[in-house]
Amino acid sequence: MNDLPRTTLRIGRRVIPLPLVAWLTLIWLLMWDRFSLANAVSGVLVSVALILVFPLPPLDPGLRLHPVGLLRFAARFGADLLRSAGPLAWQAFGHAERGVVNSVIAVRLRTRSDFILTAMAIALSATPGTLVLEVQRRSSTLYLHILGGSGDRAVARARADVLALEARVVRAFGTRADRRALEDS
Repeated sequence: MNDLPRTTLRIGRRVIPLPLVAWLTLIWLLMWDRFSLANAVSGVLVSVALILVFPLPPLDPGLRLHPVGLLRFAARFGADLLRSAGPLAWQAFGHAERGVVNSVIAVRLRTRSDFILTAMAIALSATPGTLVLEVQRRSSTLYLHILGGSGDRAVARARADVLALEARVVRAFGTRADRRALEDS
């Protein structure tokens, strides 16, 4: 039985991903001045040769799209952007309270996925008022600078917001293992 996906071709013991062949062939064709059958055929041959000589490990980015979760994530992310932009603008124009303290906090995520960790860092950095200072991949810990994080209550709320964002990201893009990690914690 052939258990290879339809988008692959087996040559000996090597597996050739056809989408990669198509992509490399397109790049090959774009390098030439004009399209011709000879350029297309030579592009396919060069692509296959490159893949055979320089094999890439199979990659699974850990991305799964869940439409309902994606819609919820997008809607809430948009609302979070709007909600956080107001206080930041107020602070920027000098109307902030005197003695507003900002904080650096560490939030350990419940999932271990590199994709979720990256998506979280991007989403948090895109939100006004938060900045990802450091990411520790081994422990899935994000170190964040948050505006207005004075006091234990504000820090606890910021941590809860980050963990709620993690849950939305996992429901939008996570694998079964990611979802299980949320349920187990």
